[in-house]
Order: sequence, then structure tokens, then C-alpha cells
Amino acid sequence: MDIQLLKIYKGQYVYCLLISLVLFKNAFSSAREHLDLNVVQYIDKSWDVLVREDWLQSSFDPKLSTNESIVYLPQSENIEKIKSKNIKISSKVQFEHLPKDPTSIKRHGLLYLPYPYVVPGGRFNEMYAWDSFFIELGLLENRRFHLAKYMVDNLIYEVINYGMILNANRTYYLGRTQPPLLTEMVLAYYEKDPNNIWLKSTLPAVEKLYQFWTSPPHAIPNIGLSRYYSSGEGQTPEESPLYYKKVLNYFNTHPVTDYDKALFYDNKKNQLTNYFYIADRTIRESGFDITAKYGPFGAAILDYAPVDLNVLLYQMECDIQRIYELLGNNKEANKWQRRAKNRANHINFYLWDEATGYYLDYNFKKKERKYYPFATTFYPIWAGVASKEQAAAVVKHLPDLLMKGGIVTSTNYSGLQWDAPFGWAPMQYFAVFGLDRYGYNQFAREVATKFIHTINRGFQKDHAIFEKYDVNIISTQTDNKIKYSYTSNEIGFGWTNGVYLILSKYLEESET
Repeated sequence: MDIQLLKIYKGQYVYCLLISLVLFKNAFSSAREHLDLNVVQYIDKSWDVLVREDWLQSSFDPKLSTNESIVYLPQSENIEKIKSKNIKISSKVQFEHLPKDPTSIKRHGLLYLPYPYVVPGGRFNEMYAWDSFFIELGLLENRRFHLAKYMVDNLIYEVINYGMILNANRTYYLGRTQPPLLTEMVLAYYEKDPNNIWLKSTLPAVEKLYQFWTSPPHAIPNIGLSRYYSSGEGQTPEESPLYYKKVLNYFNTHPVTDYDKALFYDNKKNQLTNYFYIADRTIRESGFDITAKYGPFGAAILDYAPVDLNVLLYQMECDIQRIYELLGNNKEANKWQRRAKNRANHINFYLWDEATGYYLDYNFKKKERKYYPFATTFYPIWAGVASKEQAAAVVKHLPDLLMKGGIVTSTNYSGLQWDAPFGWAPMQYFAVFGLDRYGYNQFAREVATKFIHTINRGFQKDHAIFEKYDVNIISTQTDNKIKYSYTSNEIGFGWTNGVYLILSKYLEESET
């Protein structure tokens, strides 16, 4: 609209002027928000608080009642040699080799890792699998390159020595993993330090991890997709017994339509079955501990091919292709490219729901998708699995999941922390960069700005950064809305720190 036209339409001129002033004010506020130096300084200092450089620091486990300091090592490690690296600390810690049968462990302890690492914070005083990806991104932003590399090398050590990337490095996590992001971590570090010798050295662990995810019991026969599946018996040591009492009471007093309750609850004995405990460990393996997207307490998770896991495996295949390309091995690169294309086809066949416009988890026993709006619908656009038309359909649902403070995990108020009204840093990351990838830059900026504002507002009130947020009302108070499992909102917080820095950088770069 030109000046003459504005003069003719005086009312519209005033309106346009007001809109312009509002937009200018919002743009200024946005820039100021994501450049909050107090938060940035807090994050930079927090790495020094959250880093664990000796065994005594992380041997203490706030989740257990015992104060024993035990460190377990793989059979291949020489205990005396390890102890000699820090004699003063070693005298205060008990070292033992892992038994061949980990289920025989009577006293739980820390699992040895060779390098320093960053913990999430609060009750989480060990190195976590998928947290480490977002932590690494933050460390790289703060130019803490050595520590970022240590994080990657520790996870590679876990694959070689413990058979998988562990949920975290405690003995009670043996047999349980978390969402696979190792190749993303490898390439993120490689971008800062393009060392082909190191890059090549990661391949044995990377391919071993891929084999882990694409073999039984994780591989689902006949559909070319994978599932989460954890081993173990009985209650998880890190969870409060009160949680299982509440689950028992729920099954005793509520009908369940999502699955056959008898698989998980023995009505005659009024007790949870071992199958429930396997499912309980598995929902924790998914990283979404706990959500109701597989029915109450996520108990039917073993029957599902999840969107998130299979998109991450697709990305892993693409990443391995990229690694081989960087190393000049086009034959191997082409093999991994074919694997990625096959998985993408399976994702879009089984997990894309044309009728709803959502990517949904697939129940391979019932041969149907479960309608449960969840933030993982953004994963396929983050990885580039979706077509332009599918991405457009996903974006139409943005109002369903975008609240005042960012992306809400789901639309269901289940009383579980991985559902409404909570928003978590990883979900913002996948949504922002998925939206941006398909050209929805304005929406990506909106999501990033809202979550940055949420963190800033929480910091202004509590002078801390948290594990999760109530994104409906922009609050750090979450305990009064969580009915099951731990209700605290932990401070630190590793992955929130990392995502804050990455989203701030994104906003700055997309403004220019």
C-alpha cells in the first residue's frame, strides 16, 4: 500500500500504523528475549556444575536410598590401573568388575566411563543417552569442544563394552537404552573438528548400535520397522514403590479399553504381572517416561512401531551414509542410502495417517494406527521423510500443539509428565527445525520464540533452568499436575540448556 492510498483510507492508515508499531515492538521484544545474557551466562556456568570428572562425584545416586559408592567396570578393564589415575578419590570408592550375569548384582552402582561427562542435573546424577545429544549441542555452542567430544566417546565406549548406549550409566540401566542419536552427535562434533581418523574410528560402534536396533526383539517382523523393547524383571530401582501402588490401584478401580488389562494386571492376586514390568521398562527406554499414548501408563508400547524411533533410525541410516561419503567410500554410502529409502517408504506406509494428517504410532498386532496427537508428528519433517503435502498437513495441526509457551507434548491431560500441559526441550528442537526445513520459517520462529520466552520467564522468577515446563500457562510449577511417577521439576538442566542456546542461535540467524 503506497502513501497516497494510506492518505485516502485514513482509518486504515491508523490501523496499519498501529500494526506496524506492534510488529516493531514484538520484533524488538523477540530479539531482547532470546539474547537474555543472564540466562546465557547461567548456562555457561552450569556446565562446570553439571560436569562429572571423578567417580566420587557421580557415584552418589539421589534416586536410591543407599549412599554406597560403587563403580562397576567391564571385565576388560584393569581395576588397579584405573584406580591409580586418582588415588585420593579411589580410596573412597569401591571398584568391582561387572559379573557376567548383570541380574546377579545385589548392590547397584555406577558404570565406569573413561571420560568426563555432563549430567542433566537434580536427581539425574549420571550420563543419559538422548539427553547427551542436546547437551552436546549446547557444549559446542559454548565452544567446550573437548567436553563435547568426551560425551560422544563415552557413548561409543558404552556400545563397545556394555552392548548398547545405556539409558544411563548405572547398573540398573543395563539392558535398557534410549532413543538413538549417536550418529547425530558424531556428525555434530565432526563439523567442528573434521578429523577423518576419528570419524572412521566411530563406525564399529555406530554399526553395532544399528544392528542392535534392527535385530530382535527390537525389529518387528515383516514391516521393516523397529520398536522399543527393554529387558528386566520387577519394579525399576529408580522409581518410587508408590508409583507401582498407584498403578495397581488404577487397574483395580478403572476399566481399560486401550488394551487387555489382564496382560498387565492379575485380578485374582491383585498384583502387576511381569509383562507389565517389561512394558514399564520399555516406556522408559522410549524416553517418554511416562505417557499414556500407548494406553494408561504406556503399557501397550511393546505392540507399537513408534514414529519417533523409526524416524531416528532413518536419520541414523542417512548419517551413516554421510559418514561413508566423507570417508570416500561411495559403495558403502549407497548401501546405507538404500536402507534409508526403504525405511522412509515403510514410515510413510505404516505411520502416515492420511485421514487425520498426523504421523501416528502403528499397532502391528491390531494392524492399525493409534490416534493420539503427539509432538512426535514433527519428527518426520525434521528428518525430511515427509512429502511437501504431508508436511503441509502436519503444519495444519500446529495450533493443536502450540501453546503459549511452546509445543505441548500431547493433547491429552493424563496426569503423566509426557502429556499435556508439559513442554520439553527436545520436542521444541524437532518442531522448530522440522518447520524450518520445509520452509515454514515464520512458524519455526514462533515456536522457538515462545519456548525461549518460557525459559526466560522461569529464570526471572526462579533463577534456574528446568527439566520441563507447563507451556499452557508458562510456569515451572508442575508437581500439582502430575499424578503418577516423580512429581519434581529438576533444575539444571542439561537438555534445556542446550536447546536454549540452539534456538537462540536460530532466531538470531533467521533475523538477518
